[in-house]
Amino acid sequence: MSAAPRAPEIAAVLLDLDGTLYTAEGPIPGAAEAVRALRAHGVTVRFVTNTTTRSRRALAERLNRMGFPAVPEEIYSPPWAAGCFLRARGARAFLLVPEGAREDFAGVPEDDQRPDYVVVGDLGEDWTFERLNRAFRLILEEGAGLIGLGRTRYWRAADGLRLDVGPFVAALEEATGRKALILGKPDPAFFRLILEDLKVPPERVAMVGDDIEIDVGGAQGVGMRGVLVRTGKFRPADLEGSIRPDAVLGSVAELPVWRFG
Repeated sequence: MSAAPRAPEIAAVLLDLDGTLYTAEGPIPGAAEAVRALRAHGVTVRFVTNTTTRSRRALAERLNRMGFPAVPEEIYSPPWAAGCFLRARGARAFLLVPEGAREDFAGVPEDDQRPDYVVVGDLGEDWTFERLNRAFRLILEEGAGLIGLGRTRYWRAADGLRLDVGPFVAALEEATGRKALILGKPDPAFFRLILEDLKVPPERVAMVGDDIEIDVGGAQGVGMRGVLVRTGKFRPADLEGSIRPDAVLGSVAELPVWRFG
């Protein structure tokens, strides 16, 4: 009886940020050391987040302050993905995105009259009826496409739960009858852009995160391996659903041991 074929060696690791590398209390113990160990062994390390409120430059600065050496080019986020998508097509856009993320759209012509796409991010308290209705009209009357920077429904701020980008994208889909292109975890288009940039086959890439659906399920959906960590938003009930992680670790600090044995 022949032995089962070994899984391809991991060449690249994608690391979720909040809940995986750090929490509100600070960096996960051993996380920075784990990242350094992976790099020392020649593994490509990249950082993946669904945040739409900060640019890659700002995220890199935050990671560096926490002890995770990073440059903007190593970070994948919805604004980065949308900027790549639009620039590749020479497309004009009506940007409903926070000021902090606008630099990731450098080179994209803005157009509030006849854009090719309306891009919806998390504007928070800057949302107004006028802005939402303008987006609705551009899509329905001018034929603009709709890009959503994720489908996250809500998040927990210091003052309690707040609506995220998902409900606003859903409202525009419902009103216009058009489906949005979603450029954020767990949607396949987002992960495929990452794979295109990495130039590594999906079976040699592992996504590591604390969300069984967004991180693990999303990655497995495009052929990557999905590794779940028991930090951040992890709950034991996550392991009772239909998604089966390729590995479950106590924290990202255990990643080098899982990778190298």
